[in-house]
Amino acid sequence: MKKAVLGYCSGHYPLKKEDVCKLTHIFVAFGTLRLDGTIVSDHPICAQMEQIRSWNPDIRICLSLVNHQGESEAFTTVCADPKLREVFARSCVDVVVNRGFDGVDMDWEYPCVSSNFQGSSKDDRDNFTETLRVIRHAFDGLGDRHPLLTLAAGADIYYTTCVDLPAVSGILDFINLMTYDLKCGFHALAGHHTQLYSSTGDYFQNSCDQALRLFVANGVPKEKLLMGAAFYSRKWENIQDRNHGFLQISKCGGGYGPGWAELKQTCLNKNGYTYYWDDEAKAPYLFNGSTFLSFDDPHSLREKCAYVKREDYAGIFFWEYDCDPTGELLDVIHQEMEK
Repeated sequence: MKKAVLGYCSGHYPLKKEDVCKLTHIFVAFGTLRLDGTIVSDHPICAQMEQIRSWNPDIRICLSLVNHQGESEAFTTVCADPKLREVFARSCVDVVVNRGFDGVDMDWEYPCVSSNFQGSSKDDRDNFTETLRVIRHAFDGLGDRHPLLTLAAGADIYYTTCVDLPAVSGILDFINLMTYDLKCGFHALAGHHTQLYSSTGDYFQNSCDQALRLFVANGVPKEKLLMGAAFYSRKWENIQDRNHGFLQISKCGGGYGPGWAELKQTCLNKNGYTYYWDDEAKAPYLFNGSTFLSFDDPHSLREKCAYVKREDYAGIFFWEYDCDPTGELLDVIHQEMEK
């Protein structure tokens, strides 16, 4: 079966024909869920959808949903109320029937988690499962059409306790496992944020491989799991100049670094930065004596694509399109997945 190549696209720049033809799915980031169960679906990509489909008639374009700005409890509130679930389901149908999307992607970050600047409840787990059932039932009512219902999932053990993975995997078409930000603002230890494998000596043993195996062990079929790749970097500043900055403590967590194009132009063996490759993790990094940058590059993406094919997962996706304006990283993924 053909592997999926999926890109999240924020729409700051128009999509290019040569890129659209290398993708199987475009996930529009973002639509928003409101407290009343309705969806705000206006997005710059909407104006380009007809053109995108003319370039690639097989493309599937889905709307990825987050909490509406200023309504951080929208998912928790809507999923907890049977009447609002029905409103939400009708809104999802409207997104497909009247707005021209091929489905919706749930990017709730995260059920049951209050530390991510949102409201939450211990009941989110069961309420989310029931909400997905209601949406799937509404989609099934559209007859021969099969709108996609998907999920962007956190790639660590906490997520397996916050979401009923065996139940939802039977409802969803697939799950995008966000195997990036594996080290992020919550981590004072400078290290890889999207590594294929864990490195010896890392206090926080996590990786793409570990996360994928964790989800399979928790009842998600391989054919419904996509691995995530990062077209952006994470950075740790003011760290000790030892071990090339790798696994050194920072006073702050890992903030966002430049996207791939900017990183390549300004940091890749430039401005005091030296490139290093961790062959154990199959991941690159840069260090300039005090700042550590973690990211995906062509080398690491070839390793990820080979892994996805070798282990027979559903495919690979990336966050996000605007970080790769020249299409270099997408071209690497396309070439490797077509081999």
